[in-house]
Amino acid sequence: MSAGAAASGRAGAGPDDDAPRPVRGDDAPEAVTGDDVRTAARWLADHLVRHPATRFDVPAGPVRWSCWTTAEHVVDDLLAYALQLAALPRLAYVPLVGPRGEDEIAHVDRASGTAGLAEALLGGAELLATLAETRPRGARAFHPYGTSDAGGFAAMGVTEVLVHGHDVVLGLTGEHAPFPTSLAARVLARLFPDVDLRPGEDADLVLLWATGRGELPDRPRRTRWRWDATVR
Repeated sequence: MSAGAAASGRAGAGPDDDAPRPVRGDDAPEAVTGDDVRTAARWLADHLVRHPATRFDVPAGPVRWSCWTTAEHVVDDLLAYALQLAALPRLAYVPLVGPRGEDEIAHVDRASGTAGLAEALLGGAELLATLAETRPRGARAFHPYGTSDAGGFAAMGVTEVLVHGHDVVLGLTGEHAPFPTSLAARVLARLFPDVDLRPGEDADLVLLWATGRGELPDRPRRTRWRWDATVR
């Protein structure tokens, strides 16, 4: 989570915007739901608890963090996105910092083991999922990649879980664990409008490519990338 002064604000609401409106999969083909956040978190939690905490000091795939730090980062992202939807700041992240002034506020007690890490992950996911399902249609909040809505924050949460979950699992096992069905395709559609999923392509691999992980035929490796969180 990034620190900084935050200013609360809402997008202008019309007569139909005040009532909470769940994010549902039938709103649009690419809609990402609160249940998708829960599904992604359960997928990663299931992989975390298969390994003892002593294994989590190894690097997480291509990133420079350890597997433990990377998993904590995912928890932090879920909490940050939930806080954005709760407070609806329009200029910055909610200005919370860690005990040493660091941007990341989520630190999981190593003594709790991977069971504790999984519990923190599922708790953060439930907070984000619940906020995504209950915020009004007109709710908007700051993200550095574009002011976003409830569905956008749900999609960003799913992406963080899948992509960094891939990093963690790769670091622990040396292999990619397939993502839950259709999640990669939906977050690609919501957050990566510049990436067309071609017939026959594996959406998991395209999402990893889109976030700078790996190469694909006819798709040069990305050394710089960002998603588009803006409302569509």
